[in-house]
Amino acid sequence: MFSLTPVLIAVVCVLIVWIFKNADRGVERRKGEARARSEARPWVDADLKDSTDLQQVEEDADEWQESEESVEHIPFSHTRYPEEEMVMRSQEFYELLNKRRSVRFISNEQVPVEVIENVIKTAGTAPSGAHTEPWTFVVVKDPDMKHQIREIIEEEEKINYLKRMGQRWVTDLKKLRTNWIKEYLDTAPVLILIFKQVHGFTANGKKKVHYYNEISVSIACGILLAALQNAGLVTVTTTPLNCGPRLRVLLSRPTNEKLLMLLPVGYPSKEATVPDLKRKPLDQVMVTV
Repeated sequence: MFSLTPVLIAVVCVLIVWIFKNADRGVERRKGEARARSEARPWVDADLKDSTDLQQVEEDADEWQESEESVEHIPFSHTRYPEEEMVMRSQEFYELLNKRRSVRFISNEQVPVEVIENVIKTAGTAPSGAHTEPWTFVVVKDPDMKHQIREIIEEEEKINYLKRMGQRWVTDLKKLRTNWIKEYLDTAPVLILIFKQVHGFTANGKKKVHYYNEISVSIACGILLAALQNAGLVTVTTTPLNCGPRLRVLLSRPTNEKLLMLLPVGYPSKEATVPDLKRKPLDQVMVTV
């Protein structure tokens, strides 16, 4: 019968302790690596994550709609232009949008309400997954509300610049002369906050899946930028990192809405300047196969 000597017992105990300590260190190392990866990608904002899943599994399936009513199809109305006019129209539209710049110096001069309504209606023509139209455009004109929005954003943005964003990101922004001070949130006559609806509701109160909600709302934002440029207004695209939940509560938006983008809208101030940036030439952005 094999028996353990005191020396052998001591060696076994040391080995067991060593194994457990290494296992603990391994767990801590993996946690540290996970934290490092999170810190290396500070722009991953929980509010900006798309909740869409093609095979979405819900805890309570009874809360979700089962089917959609049929939709009648009608003849498509289309205007076709001669090739020469197509070239001219496409060139003119390019030249118009090529003048679009991110403007951070915005006048407090008021903008016609009808113009804002028209550009938002234009944004609402964007395609969306299963035609769910998962967007909400919140227009803020009240000076006190605009200032509260500014206070929330500047508070979070200061933390972003000093801690969350990292030195590389902050350095890349220096050429744009931007920081956490956002005066245009007070001076711009209109703020448009675009929320994505991660899900909707049917007439009977059941939840409705909004497929590709972030992609759909992002397309609508692009169309909105083009509409603002076409109307002669300026803006700067802002995605206030880690401000979404507080702004949602401030604006009394429901929990199924997440802030995607904020646009201060107005006319450029007389002293407005922009960085002298160049856009990539066509051969660097287009590939023909």
